[in-house]
Amino acid sequence: MDAHAKTTMIYLPDTMINWPWPRAINPHFEDVKTEVDASFRDFRALGPESQEAFDKCDFDHLRIGCELMNVYFILDEYTDIENAEVTKEMVDIVLDALHDPHKTRPEGECILGEIVRRFWARAIQTASSSSQRHFLDSYTAYLRAVVVEARDREHSHCRSVDDYLKLRRDTCGAKSAFAIYEMGMEFPDEVFYHPIIAELVECIVELILIDNDMASYNREQSTGDENHNLITAIMLELGLDRSGAMAWAARYHTEVEKRFIDGLEQVPSLGISCTDVLVKYFDGIATWARANHCWSYEGQRYFGTRGTEIQRNRLVPLLPKVTCSNASSAVKVNVADLSNIDAAVHRE
Repeated sequence: MDAHAKTTMIYLPDTMINWPWPRAINPHFEDVKTEVDASFRDFRALGPESQEAFDKCDFDHLRIGCELMNVYFILDEYTDIENAEVTKEMVDIVLDALHDPHKTRPEGECILGEIVRRFWARAIQTASSSSQRHFLDSYTAYLRAVVVEARDREHSHCRSVDDYLKLRRDTCGAKSAFAIYEMGMEFPDEVFYHPIIAELVECIVELILIDNDMASYNREQSTGDENHNLITAIMLELGLDRSGAMAWAARYHTEVEKRFIDGLEQVPSLGISCTDVLVKYFDGIATWARANHCWSYEGQRYFGTRGTEIQRNRLVPLLPKVTCSNASSAVKVNVADLSNIDAAVHRE
């Protein structure tokens, strides 16, 4: 890559090229997605631009999974531009809705309360008791971490790589999302929280956050939210440029992949029933790492309509900085103009 390209293009290493779990999709996805999208749109929680971005993006548990992704998306959109005080108010509303999903939400309350209440009221009808418990524990940690992220953003604070990873393991929300895989099974706490099991889960969480931060960096540097991103933390701490930081992150990704695959051989014997549960669970979360990577390119959130092309050539045009002058009245979200990617790639 020449000097000009280095300043106008970002090279994205193919981190998942050797990951053993292939891309797969639930055969019922399209039917369930249509139903979930329709019910979510009724909330009118997003402005036109954010709604447009969203639209591009076992039946019961599949629906719960789809609804949970919507919950993550809308919470992210609402809290990404708020200070810590407002974010905490939103988080408290969400936590109250989770712990009492049958309570009518107060009139005039932030729409997040009703969105989460409906999601959780449906989920607990079919989710196992252990999955409910584990979801609430990990989702609470996620919400608390989102408040810390808001405080960092308010003070323009960028963490060291180690401190960032510690916080990002929660703000990425992966652990609570994994509860989807255990909704149809009982997962004893002594197994779920076993040190080796927990370490393997952490590995998948890190693979997901690395890939997400690499893919989202361009959009986030454009909208001014790049401080909560691994690439920025690497650049600042290690004195690397964007390309160097991407390469560092890719190498770390490879190390974590190996740690996970080697760690599977160290899982202790915890009984036949637990072994069956663990095999399904690990296969599920390992597939999630692949799915996250695929979604980043196929979902249009980060690369517009050129995602699959960028996935092949690994080059993405650097987006210009934007302000919130064009933010919607429903929720003030900085929206990167991804047509800039389309135009730049087309010129190539």
